[in-house]
Amino acid sequence: MQGSTIDSPESVLDSSVAPVAAASAIEHHEEHEDLRLFGLVTFLISESLMFGGLFAAYLLLRGGAEAWPPEGTEVELLLPTINTIILVSSSFVIHFGDSAVKKNDIKGMRLWYAITAVMGIVFLGGQVYEYMTLGYGLTENVFANCFYVMTGFHGLHVFIGVSMILGVLWRSRREGHYSSVKHTGIEMAEIYWHFVDIIWIVLFLLIYVLTLF
Repeated sequence: MQGSTIDSPESVLDSSVAPVAAASAIEHHEEHEDLRLFGLVTFLISESLMFGGLFAAYLLLRGGAEAWPPEGTEVELLLPTINTIILVSSSFVIHFGDSAVKKNDIKGMRLWYAITAVMGIVFLGGQVYEYMTLGYGLTENVFANCFYVMTGFHGLHVFIGVSMILGVLWRSRREGHYSSVKHTGIEMAEIYWHFVDIIWIVLFLLIYVLTLF
C-alpha cells in the first residue's frame, strides 16, 4: 500500500548495533577511570625517582663534608616538628573523607577534605615562616642549597596537593558528581596526598633529625 514503509536491512542492523555500541562506550568509560589511577601511580613513581636522586645527592655531599651543616647554618627543629605532625595527621583526615564518600556521605567527605586543605595551607605557611627566619639564603653554602631545593620542591608538591583537594571540593558541588560508586577523583587526591606525606617524612629525617648526629 502507498505510504507504508519497509525497514531496510541497513536500518535494522543499525538499530540492533546501537545498544551494543552504547554498552561498549560505558564499558570503555569505566576502563578509562582505572587507567587514570594507573597514570597517577606511574607519575608518582617518576616523582619518587626525582626525590630519590635529591636524597642520594644530599647523602653524598653530607658524607664528603667535614662539618654538616656548615657553621652558621643551624637547623631549627621545633617548627618543622610541628609541621610534620600537622602533615602526617592530615593523611588520616583525608582518609576519613575517602571513607565517607564510599558510604555516600558527600557532606562528610567535604568536611574532611576541607580540613585537610586547611592543614596543608598551614603547613605551607609554617614553611614560609621558617624560610623567613632561618637567617641564611639559598646561596649560603652547599647545605643551604640542598635544604632550599629539597624542601622547596616538596612544598611545590604540597601546593599541588592542596589544589587537587580544592578541585575535588569544587566538583562536589554538582549533584551526583561523586558517589559510593563514582569517586575516582577523590581517590586520586588521597593517593597523591599520602605520597606527599611519605616524602616529607623522609625529608624530615634526612635534613632535620640526622643533622643532630
